[in-house]
Amino acid sequence: MQPGYDPLARVATLDRFFVQQQFAPIANIYRISAVGPDGNPAEPVAYVRQKRMKIREQIDFYADESQSVPLLRLRARKVFEFRGMTDVLLPNGGQVIGSVKKNFAMSLLRSSWSVLDPAGREVATAREKSMFFAVLRRVWALIPFVGDIPYFIPFHFDIHGPDGRLLGTYVRRWALRDRYLMDLSGDPQRWLDRRVMMAFTVALDALQDR
Repeated sequence: MQPGYDPLARVATLDRFFVQQQFAPIANIYRISAVGPDGNPAEPVAYVRQKRMKIREQIDFYADESQSVPLLRLRARKVFEFRGMTDVLLPNGGQVIGSVKKNFAMSLLRSSWSVLDPAGREVATAREKSMFFAVLRRVWALIPFVGDIPYFIPFHFDIHGPDGRLLGTYVRRWALRDRYLMDLSGDPQRWLDRRVMMAFTVALDALQDR
């Protein structure tokens, strides 16, 4: 990494993020990339590590593959956080720049999340696009043995602003390992903090079933 380079400044310029989960025996590993004109991943912008079986959920983002330069952190607000409230923090000083929250009551049939600003105001909601596929996904998970087989049915979210305007989408790409594309092209004014939304790309996979 070049001296003086600010990786979060690069993140702030992006409207699309490509997320790829990678195999690791004791942790969930993700690589987040910018997206090229062909819709495929371009240069990496973050490397993510989620340790498994932690009492207090924490997911760390790094600017480099060696995980020597902290970038962001997702951390549950409380131990055994049943409300699904998770803060996005900067590495130096732990400043909260936003939060994500799973709306459990609304998620019984179709998953729903809220994105909050540092003051706790809702700036966006993300909800599964298809009720049919949302219910089918739940039924699949309940079938003995079958529920352990990788699930290839589409897993798509629409992201709306408080005024109902469509700001973006989150789409699962077909693959054995999870691969997602978040597209925020509907938010050219950058109403949504791209740092928080990059963290949200991982939360929607890693924390979805909490």
